[in-house]
Amino acid sequence: MDLMTLRSTRRSVLMGMAACAAAGTAQAQRGWEPMRPVQFIVPAGTGGGADQMARVIQGIISKHGLMKQPMVVVNKAGGAGAEGFLEAKGARGNPHMLVITLSNLFTTPLATGVPFNWKDLTPVTMMALDEFALWVKADSPWRSVPEFIAAAKEQKLKLGGTGSKQEDQIIASAISRATGAPLTYIPFRGGGEVAVQLVGGHVDATVNNPIEAVTHWRSGALRPLCVFDGKRLPDTGKMTETMAWSDIPTCREQGLDVDYLMLRGIFMPAGVKPEQVAFYEGLMARVRETPEWKELMQQGAFNTTTLTGEAFRDWLTREEDRHRSIMQETGLLAPQ
Repeated sequence: MDLMTLRSTRRSVLMGMAACAAAGTAQAQRGWEPMRPVQFIVPAGTGGGADQMARVIQGIISKHGLMKQPMVVVNKAGGAGAEGFLEAKGARGNPHMLVITLSNLFTTPLATGVPFNWKDLTPVTMMALDEFALWVKADSPWRSVPEFIAAAKEQKLKLGGTGSKQEDQIIASAISRATGAPLTYIPFRGGGEVAVQLVGGHVDATVNNPIEAVTHWRSGALRPLCVFDGKRLPDTGKMTETMAWSDIPTCREQGLDVDYLMLRGIFMPAGVKPEQVAFYEGLMARVRETPEWKELMQQGAFNTTTLTGEAFRDWLTREEDRHRSIMQETGLLAPQ
């Protein structure tokens, strides 16, 4: 090999090495990204608040090109969400799986004894907190909580909700304990079905999340009596011809001392890497900046509190303790 050829070869090798180094630096700057489709598990039925939120997130990511790989929503509602939680628990180290949680993250293991705890997952971010409202048919005779409670004491009314020994039944039990009204709790598979059952007159009332009943409220089929929050909902935009979310009184205002807010959070399996968690934290932060997400928050009257990292873990620890106490008081805790 002559001198000119040797110099040319060395130059080519060095250029190749530089190109590889540049590519590696660019990848490091970009950080980790999913390499295949991401499974988005909903441990609840179709049509409910968690399912609706998951599909809005999926649509936002696709529409705005926030992730190169597609996101696939999969409902795994069996065993009050235990099916989805146990699948995620068994997927340790898999960065291509997310779970959108509601408060069955706490209630399902506490009520059933299923071998699962939120610490079996990796917390990513709290997306929001969800409200609950007491709903009746618009043509019902009850226009206030005292009227509804008085009727419930005389007639033993049927109150529909999602699942057994879950958030909705916790609220139903708390209402009965606070008022002495012997409500009959009727469980259904999902919040969408619960709202339809009320519209059809198959139950007398529900404690649906706002996002699950808002369409029927706007159509004139349902009426909210109160919200289970310590303060009125802040949104003042008209949702019907005459009412905004802020016009609905709290249950406390009407003498019913019951509050409850529900988690809407994103988790990954345990054993994933910090840079993988960071990717999804950033992804969900970008989701929250979109007009579609802000519209969902307004339509569903969500509390837009968000948390990540240690602050989220601390909140989860407190909520688990609170749910254990509530469920013990209402007789919904599994035998120890």
